[in-house]
Amino acid sequence: MNTMFLFLIIIFVSSVLQTSTGFGFSILATPFLILLFDVREAIQINLLLSLVISVVLIYKIRQDVDWAIFKRLSLGSVIGLPVGIGVFLVANMTWLKMVVGILIIVLTILLILKFRTQQTTGKDFVIGGLSGAFTTSIGMPGPPILLYFSGAGLTKEMLRATTLAFYLIIYAASFMVQTAFAGTSTIVWTQSLYALPVVLIGLLFGEWLFPKINQDQFRLFVYGLLLFTGGYLLWQQL
Repeated sequence: MNTMFLFLIIIFVSSVLQTSTGFGFSILATPFLILLFDVREAIQINLLLSLVISVVLIYKIRQDVDWAIFKRLSLGSVIGLPVGIGVFLVANMTWLKMVVGILIIVLTILLILKFRTQQTTGKDFVIGGLSGAFTTSIGMPGPPILLYFSGAGLTKEMLRATTLAFYLIIYAASFMVQTAFAGTSTIVWTQSLYALPVVLIGLLFGEWLFPKINQDQFRLFVYGLLLFTGGYLLWQQL
């Protein structure tokens, strides 16, 4: 019962943060899910729920999608997907958790320092490939694409819409690759089903909360939470 309660709290908070900040659901949810479930189960639960979130949100913001960037990201991911599943199948799970923790910490620090880069056609393909590899290996396409888009100075509307459109493709493809090569379990499907109403409530609450909060203070809260998550994952494995 305690595990189920924690699971639903994690899903609710991650869903709220998705709509109120634009941060990827998986960046926050995956590290905590790894603490509650087997790594494979945690990744697949995250992939299923993230796919649902993308489907629910994309219609409303589809007009902000940069389709040229979307196509390049998707093509790049074709190379990254098999690379990621290869890493997942051979990697030591302890080391994989440590890598997740380090990635979260590095990403957060770079965002705090307002990392900047230039968006180019070539980089779009590379980031698509990295996101594909990240998704099938650790269930998190967000770190490379969030850092890239934020650093390139794209508008938050375009960032949010284009990443969500890309996530629709990458999450669906990654889940099929994951289940084909790593298998799945009843736990993945039952827990995802239990979480679905909580996801929808969290999305609605996040939309209601968005105009009512101080974005600067809330961003600091998110950064703090991400740093804690990454640090806790590292501490647990040491």
